[in-house]
Amino acid sequence: METLILACIGLFVGLAGGLFGIGGGIVLIPALSEIFGPDQHKYQAASMVVGFFVTTPAAFQHFRAGAIDVGSVRRLLPIAAISVVVGVLCSEAPFFAGEGEAYLRLIFGTFLLYSAVVEGVKIVRRRFGGPMATKAAIEETTWSAAAMIAIPTGLVAGLLGVGGGIIAIPLQRRILGIDLRRAIGNSATIIIATALIGSFTKNYAYVMTEENGFAPLAIAAGVAPTAIIGSLIGSRLTHVVPVRALKGLFLIVLLIAAVRICYFAIQSLG
Repeated sequence: METLILACIGLFVGLAGGLFGIGGGIVLIPALSEIFGPDQHKYQAASMVVGFFVTTPAAFQHFRAGAIDVGSVRRLLPIAAISVVVGVLCSEAPFFAGEGEAYLRLIFGTFLLYSAVVEGVKIVRRRFGGPMATKAAIEETTWSAAAMIAIPTGLVAGLLGVGGGIIAIPLQRRILGIDLRRAIGNSATIIIATALIGSFTKNYAYVMTEENGFAPLAIAAGVAPTAIIGSLIGSRLTHVVPVRALKGLFLIVLLIAAVRICYFAIQSLG
């Protein structure tokens, strides 16, 4: 039964990751917490592994569709790779150990709430014709522009065990002025590197500090196969169907997960 549950979660995680250019952690971690109980460090370690398997096939699909700006990615990748290691090290600080894990869950829940607000604002602006961040795309991404995008993306990815696409996509649109599909393609490519490096760093720390140190890898093994399938489907749908209705559903899921995680984290701290 647990294997079936993980497989179902993986399919949903993959669909969300492929459609929206995210690693899937903002779906996977709340789902695991809801079904198996809170264990933030373990789920974050598993999430980073799964993120790699979600974004790799998605990035391939985006590349085939011509939706990856190689010039931008070339500068975004190294900065994000360094930042994700810093983020993981921050998550392993003594402050977040033991009962302090509740603080990490509270930060994660707040991040989900932020993500829901960002998605909601985008939906409302499009529906009522409000202003969008429009700017002429620059021909070459400067290192300073890359840093403004990649540093927060990598730090959040490492600290919270998510892909960081929810940050990378709007920042690319605002700073680089690129279209949504290209921002999603770039984001998926960046997450491949941050997930690979972050998963190694986080899982190494988990093995060194926890008795059942390989538990995150067992979870990832149960989730990854169907997540790959979902990612292939989702990333293909990104280029052929309107995703506004799906974004609305995604927004509702984020809001529910954010409220529940914050509530239970505050209860633990109280």
